[in-house]
Amino acid sequence: MGQQEKVATSLAGAVSEDISASLAPVDAELARRYPGDPGTRQPVHTVYVPGDVFAADTVRSWGDQALAALDEHAPDAATLARVLGLADELAEPVYTRVRAKLEREPIEDLRIDFEDGYSGSDEDADAARAARLVLEAYERGTAAPYMGIRMKCMEAAVRDRGIRTLDIFLTGLMEHGGLPSALVLTLPKVTYPEQVTAMVRLLGEFEKARGLEPGRIGFEIQIETSQSILAADGTATVARMIDAAEGRATGLHYGTFDYSACLGVSAAYQAGDHPAADHAKAVMQVAAAGTGVRVCDGSTNVLPVGTTEKVHDAWRLHYGLTRRALARAYYQGWDMHPGHLPTRYAAVFAFYREGFEQAAARLAAYAGHVGGDVMDEPATAKALSSYLLRGIDCGALDPPEVARHSGLTRADLDGFARPRRGDLTATAG
Repeated sequence: MGQQEKVATSLAGAVSEDISASLAPVDAELARRYPGDPGTRQPVHTVYVPGDVFAADTVRSWGDQALAALDEHAPDAATLARVLGLADELAEPVYTRVRAKLEREPIEDLRIDFEDGYSGSDEDADAARAARLVLEAYERGTAAPYMGIRMKCMEAAVRDRGIRTLDIFLTGLMEHGGLPSALVLTLPKVTYPEQVTAMVRLLGEFEKARGLEPGRIGFEIQIETSQSILAADGTATVARMIDAAEGRATGLHYGTFDYSACLGVSAAYQAGDHPAADHAKAVMQVAAAGTGVRVCDGSTNVLPVGTTEKVHDAWRLHYGLTRRALARAYYQGWDMHPGHLPTRYAAVFAFYREGFEQAAARLAAYAGHVGGDVMDEPATAKALSSYLLRGIDCGALDPPEVARHSGLTRADLDGFARPRRGDLTATAG
């Protein structure tokens, strides 16, 4: 091997050192504000159940009701495919996986609601009961992967009640065994960053009182007012809210109907695909990008109940809204009725199954430095691997079939999906 040719440079080494020193605060700021995705599973939906209705068998009951709806209104793959417009090759695998999901894990994320959906007469008792039932569900293996409560907001009229309910719930968890690792809390109707700061202080005080590690408890911020998107000074409030959370924010949840009503949208047009909704979610998405805070779409209030014709119409609407959200990278949404579960999972499974072979092939070509008809970059490899991982996590894809088509293990996919900041090219070898 010949002697390496010496290259000429003009800058002294001190220039690079000085520049690095000057940018050190920026480097630290980037690492703090934009740590990237946490690498944990994101549920495909959040199910809301009123705190006075929540029971030990809620998760199983929702699954059974969803299966009964399938039995009555789409008893076979061909029927469901015809209703939803599924391709022939997807009909059987999607239908089979939907039924299996409803039997095995009908709810991925359950929120026990003490806000708009709550109509009980003894909130103290219901909050304490919720804590006990959540822990019992985890102990028995019957819990949803994620569980928690939605408290009342930080506005003056209900602030004290919300704080008390949260205290009772968290204290109940601690008294009966401790906080579950997959605990999720939702703070609704956030309008000002100061309300987020108040939530941070509240959780910090609880952690101190119970001897927990600072920052142990995170929470979701629910976006339901125009002021949470655009502040009076013209800034994007939601970005300031993420910063005010001091690393505790885990998600931004869009509230379809409160937000629409806030903007004066007529009831008949309040939906997730309204232009006002698209604008709000786009701002949320940009504000959250890179922060590790995940964006969740809202819900539809059209319930799949009544005659088969009405159920099919509601299913088509819900399926279409879910597919639309997935295409826009909103990988989570709300489901308000057991009848929404079949179409939630049908939409999610179809989304991942129809594209996984091509995604796996492209990622395999990228990993092996093999040419193809698409020239992918490291950022695209990140998107491809994230797509496959999400499909595996929800049950749309099986790890062996992904490995067979991509030649990559779960660890390989994780490496492509979550490269080190500024080091995307390091995963290309």
